[in-house]
Amino acid sequence: MTLPDALADTWHWLLSVPHLGLYLGAGWVVYLLGLGGWILLQKRPPVATLSWLLGLAALPYIGFLVYLVFGPQRIKRHRLRRARARVSLPEPAAWAHAGAAAELATLAKATTGIAPDTATSVRLLVDGGATYDALLEAIAGARHHVHLEYYIFAADRSGTMLRDALVERARAGVAVRLLMDAVGSAQCPRTFLAPLLEAGGEVAWFHPMRFGRIWQRTWVNLRSHRKIVVVDSRIGFTGGINVTDEENDHLRRDAYRDLHLRVEGDVVRGLQLLFVEDWAYASGQRDFISSVAQSLPERSPGPIAAQVLGSGPDSAWESIHRLHVGAIHEARRRVWLATPYFVPGEAALMALTSAALGGLDVRVLVPRRSDSLVVTLAARSYFDTLLDAGVRVYEYGPRMLHTKALLVDDEVSLVGSANFDARSFSLNFEVCMLFRDRGVAAGLEQLFEADLAKAPRVRADRPQPLWSVRLPEAAARLLSPLL
Repeated sequence: MTLPDALADTWHWLLSVPHLGLYLGAGWVVYLLGLGGWILLQKRPPVATLSWLLGLAALPYIGFLVYLVFGPQRIKRHRLRRARARVSLPEPAAWAHAGAAAELATLAKATTGIAPDTATSVRLLVDGGATYDALLEAIAGARHHVHLEYYIFAADRSGTMLRDALVERARAGVAVRLLMDAVGSAQCPRTFLAPLLEAGGEVAWFHPMRFGRIWQRTWVNLRSHRKIVVVDSRIGFTGGINVTDEENDHLRRDAYRDLHLRVEGDVVRGLQLLFVEDWAYASGQRDFISSVAQSLPERSPGPIAAQVLGSGPDSAWESIHRLHVGAIHEARRRVWLATPYFVPGEAALMALTSAALGGLDVRVLVPRRSDSLVVTLAARSYFDTLLDAGVRVYEYGPRMLHTKALLVDDEVSLVGSANFDARSFSLNFEVCMLFRDRGVAAGLEQLFEADLAKAPRVRADRPQPLWSVRLPEAAARLLSPLL
């Protein structure tokens, strides 16, 4: 019997079942009530809850599969909290200052569990070439361990260069642990990593795909967007730069414009905590934690007040989101924001517009064209609101802008992996660093000024044809919660 004949016979058999419509209707009601009740109990924002309920009602059973992959999800990581306690940080007194910065530090500790700390050195690494050079130098000097966590680790020239440096250290007896996101690094073949494994290095994947195992829920929509490197618990790197030729200006003239950090001092412990937590979660290993704890250098407070911020869907506090909004609300003179993906929620949008309406110098720097047309259109749909409030908006044009930074007044700055959008604030695992230091802020100001000089200002009287501009932007905005 051919397949069409078998399908036809099955269809006729279904039609012959007595009261088929009644059974299907009852099943639909049970499905909707059961899954709908589950969604209601999560107490998500009303608009999001109603959207999911309507979608599930319109797409019986198929809607459940969509919800299973892309719906709101939370992860319980109690065993990781225990792992964190084994390398806990004692309370420092670095931020014992009155005013906005101290309040931000308290907010950060309350929402992340990581205390404020200090750094002895902070370097702003502009673009991938400078970042990879600094990484290779630090890795070459590793004596105990090298910990790396990346969203994208590509099997290209940049990835090969870094992999080979790790292989050399692993062969020298240094503990090398590489954690990659399964979605962002999906194009990195296992064969590419074989030399590292053969040299004694370790590799783990964050939320690997498991669609074939229907009894386990897939976490494909919850990604580790973090970029963390820790060398011997002494030197730390974080920021927005992945390992790929697309971000290596030594190899490509059109490489992304981006920003990374190299830090030394006690604050590196915070980056180490996040990596240890993620590695234990992804690999199931915890026996290495005591060795890492023993490698921590003696505390040596530095002159730069700094704090590591980690956020992800395993916490309802959205700490990086709160710190961005809190810092903007505390501004007294200026707020300068750079982000490749600008899709703000209500709180973030209100914070920016309120600052501008209050007479502050508020500037938003975004790419003229990001690597996603939908994101570009969605971002532009917010421009009129920003411009009406007095926000100055600039579109960086020479290359794709990938910098993620916030500068508030003359001391407070935020740099990290988080975009200014719902995905980074609530779905991705992200990392940022909060600084209260005039030197760091001055360096970030110089970078902003250099980029703003190459970014035309968006005008309120720009042409906005209905079919080619306004309608596509409005349509893209509907997807804002999913971008």
